[in-house]
Amino acid sequence: MIVAVLLAAQIAAAHPAVITIRGQSGEQKVAVAEKLSGPAIRLSALSPVIPVSIDSLGGGRYRVTLAGIEFFVADQAPFMEIGDRVLPLATAPFLDNGDLFLPLQVLVEQLPRAASNRLRYDMAKAELLVFAAPSAGPTAALAVPSRSRPASSAASRKRTTTHTGKRRVVVDAGHGGPDNGMSGPLRGEGFRVHEKHITLAVAKRLASILQSRGVDVVMTRTTDTLIALSDRGRIANQRNGDVFVSIHVNAANLRWPRPEAARGFETYFLAEAKTEDARRVERMENESVKFETGVTADKDDPLSFIMNDMAQNEHLRESSELASMIQASLGDMHPGPDRGVKQAGFRVLVTAFMPAVLVEIGFGTNVDEARFLTQPQRQQEIATAVAAATMKYLEHYERRVGLAGR
Repeated sequence: MIVAVLLAAQIAAAHPAVITIRGQSGEQKVAVAEKLSGPAIRLSALSPVIPVSIDSLGGGRYRVTLAGIEFFVADQAPFMEIGDRVLPLATAPFLDNGDLFLPLQVLVEQLPRAASNRLRYDMAKAELLVFAAPSAGPTAALAVPSRSRPASSAASRKRTTTHTGKRRVVVDAGHGGPDNGMSGPLRGEGFRVHEKHITLAVAKRLASILQSRGVDVVMTRTTDTLIALSDRGRIANQRNGDVFVSIHVNAANLRWPRPEAARGFETYFLAEAKTEDARRVERMENESVKFETGVTADKDDPLSFIMNDMAQNEHLRESSELASMIQASLGDMHPGPDRGVKQAGFRVLVTAFMPAVLVEIGFGTNVDEARFLTQPQRQQEIATAVAAATMKYLEHYERRVGLAGR
């Protein structure tokens, strides 16, 4: 999103009052609308020179075909989808008196970059050059394939209709195999716990509860085995999940004054870590990559992946909302303090292109909380709280976009 903001500032500072459209059918000057959100273009104003069609898909979603290039946008959503890519926009498309306006960025930057054989923008002359569409070739791949979904994921941010019609939740049990994760407690009474066992037990209970409520569940692991962090998100994408929930157990920072006393629960969504503690948890959970020799884990900085592939960004707001609901639900049953909703660059969330959260269900380094987390009844209560919040999120989202009852 930082890239989009910087681009918005550049466009807003230097955009022309009028751009010239040049194509085989002639030339047309189109005024750039001055809006509070930034410069925008009224799509219908392009039609004398550029073939434009706009199809309403309901719920504020639109399929636009411009110069033979098909893409999807949504009213007040700062994203567009073209082909299999989701691209951030500096500002959001909007409706004004029934006309669809697109940010100037779409016309002068995103579309020419995606389809240089169709469109080219000359910034110095403020001219958009339109070329004849080839009968076949690379541009044909830009059209979104016909699927059993009502709209693009960027426009609708809804994925349930891409499979059986049932909601699908991907449940991820953190760590596994040679990767024990957290080991605790720091000052125990003759017992030892490993994160990988607790997360698997809670994940299985969560899956069972969701299935009993009619949800299709995919688990990234069902046994004590190692799944690469990057592969967990890919599994979620391949199985076309609606949301991704990763279960973990926290560990105290040994440099804290009384690390053995640390307690509580917190829920993360994927974004740049804002606090030192969030960065600590990020480093701790990302250390699992050291066990992944010989697997297909991405060893690059996870945040650089976000900047290079902005598809994840369309889900940040949804992930934040899901995290808030899970945190509130856990607060109704968890004896530990509420440590809040936080953000960090977890590798396990980077490749999951859907609303995704990581839940730290307690501190295994604390003796009392370690006992709490290993009790089957408490594991069931934690799973029930997470399941209730996940169902609430899905129902709330479906009502918001008009898909309830589908």
